[in-house]
Amino acid sequence: MNTYNIKQIDVKKNWVLIDADGLVLGRLATHIAAILRGKNKPIYTPHVDCGDNVIVINAEKVHLTGLKRDKKTYYWHTGYPGGIKSKSASDILDGKFPERVIIKAVQRMLPGGPLSRRQLKNLKVYPGSEHPHQAQQPVIDDFASQNLKNTRRA
Repeated sequence: MNTYNIKQIDVKKNWVLIDADGLVLGRLATHIAAILRGKNKPIYTPHVDCGDNVIVINAEKVHLTGLKRDKKTYYWHTGYPGGIKSKSASDILDGKFPERVIIKAVQRMLPGGPLSRRQLKNLKVYPGSEHPHQAQQPVIDDFASQNLKNTRRA
């Protein structure tokens, strides 16, 4: 029995559409990261970009469990002395670019390196319900119905 290693020219990329309305951020990010890496396919090869393209809509309606919406803090540095900056998750989700919370969560689920940065470019996140990728005929992934814990319960 020989191990089959897929080559980049043999990869067929599909488009997957996920509606993030009411979904829990961490569970959504792990699901998206697995699709971007191609771990949901039988032809998964770790050193080849064999994952699909993912479109996420309604990013502003994603939920964080517990007190994470108010307590979770995102830090970055400006590059100048004393230039550490921070914002809470609620400030980002209520601000101008709420899709950055999902992008950062998925980025931190992927291993670091050139391949992961290329795979992250296959992620398209939009704050509203509209997206410009209708021509690619994306397949709708009903992630909310796979497990009861995937959605936020009141």
